[in-house]
Amino acid sequence: MKPILTWLLLGAAVSLFGCASRPSEPEVAASGKEWVTESDEPEAQRRARLRIELASGYFEKGQVTVALDEVKQALVADPNYAPAHNLRGLIYLRLKEPKLAEASFLQAIKLAPRDGDSWHNLGWMHCEAGQYADAVAAFGKALQTPQYAAASRTWMSQGICQARAGQPLEAERSLLRAFELDAANPIVSYNLASLLLQRREYQRAQFHIRRLNNSELANAESLWLGARVERKLNQLETARQLGEQLRSRYPESQEAANYERGAFDD
Repeated sequence: MKPILTWLLLGAAVSLFGCASRPSEPEVAASGKEWVTESDEPEAQRRARLRIELASGYFEKGQVTVALDEVKQALVADPNYAPAHNLRGLIYLRLKEPKLAEASFLQAIKLAPRDGDSWHNLGWMHCEAGQYADAVAAFGKALQTPQYAAASRTWMSQGICQARAGQPLEAERSLLRAFELDAANPIVSYNLASLLLQRREYQRAQFHIRRLNNSELANAESLWLGARVERKLNQLETARQLGEQLRSRYPESQEAANYERGAFDD
């Protein structure tokens, strides 16, 4: 069973300033934050920062080549501006240039070794490449950075990565930690429920997927997963209600087609 994809994002739907909202591929963190805002900010760094703010906006809109041009201009202004290297890494990931992405993340880390966002992005890059041990090591570095503000995101990403690696117990621990830190995150709830369904812990799966489906963040994937969990618990009427929501709200979805076929155990 794959983790949810509609809410996970590779770069753009995670705000480039570290905030996340309903991503659509596994989540990474961009870093366009102002690392120095004092009045004595060096002129070269100020120019680089402004370029990165522009680049971040273009990247969020999917204009990756324009964003890359702005990043290059930022690095002309200040070759040692770590957020520029981090954002360049995200752009190269989007452009499917993993070697260039890795080089950019490593340079960002070299310049700012305590930047959790760069470690997180490096970890997700390793996860996407199937290099799970390297991914967990990088996520660990992110979580160890002082005053890291996005620990829930990194625990979540680590859990998804561990599930992919065939490590369900480790994945559950990571996802539960993410849930403790951000119980409202729909990605965490979905992935926990999905993992627990696989492990036949149906009542625990029901707890997480019901919370999600009773919120405004429910979608086709969550309704379908909820219907499957309810059937496992012989809650046939609840499963039917979820299926009806799925058919009425998302009639063209693959999940609605699966429901129509009765493919509850696929």
